[in-house]
Amino acid sequence: MTTVTTRTVEYPADGLTMIGHLALPAGADRRPAVLVGPEGPGLSDVERRRADALAELGYVALAFDLHGGRYVDDPEEMLARCMPLLADPERMRGIGNAALDVLCAEPRTDPARIAAVGYGTGGAIAVELGRHGVDLRAIGTVNGLTTGRPGDAARIRCPVWAGVGSEDPIVPPSQREAFTAEMQAAGVDWRLVVYGGALHAFHHPPVDHTVLPGVGYHPRHAQRAWRDIVDLLADCLPVTQ
Repeated sequence: MTTVTTRTVEYPADGLTMIGHLALPAGADRRPAVLVGPEGPGLSDVERRRADALAELGYVALAFDLHGGRYVDDPEEMLARCMPLLADPERMRGIGNAALDVLCAEPRTDPARIAAVGYGTGGAIAVELGRHGVDLRAIGTVNGLTTGRPGDAARIRCPVWAGVGSEDPIVPPSQREAFTAEMQAAGVDWRLVVYGGALHAFHHPPVDHTVLPGVGYHPRHAQRAWRDIVDLLADCLPVTQ
């Protein structure tokens, strides 16, 4: 296992002071980099560990923040913050671009080789960066299958991979179909994986607080979705030692 260095980074976004988690691979050379976006409750150890795992694979990785250093474990409060955010492309882009600026400012980052992946709200932000025309090599989203403003998807210049549980009531088939229709109409290189029997946030290990109905962990599909994201990055953003 390679030696990974981590640190917290503070930066302004959405009127808040965000606290992200930066993970650096061993060495001193420039590497491809990955933004990692969290589920609606916000940045947790789950996304921090995923950033660390990506650093072990040779990527610079930044797990970004949504709520100014807070993890919002009350479902009603989380929805009250995330639903207006998901309906506001400019706010999503602001949060994503602020994190992207931090990632690009890291000397180890190769700014010409960046991908964005995320879960739920963080995944929606990753896709919205593509709709904003950000030069990314790959976009991956689990659960975050929102549709954008008409025509914006034409700005996406990289492959988009999306994963969702077949039994997810929060991202129902109609929402999946709207997302894929948007990608197809825009000529995007897209893939959708539907994980049979999985609920919303199936990738996220159980938590010790109340969650929304329809949320549940699926260990096998969680591992498969992670492998699919790693394969996407290996294909579109290979690490060269």
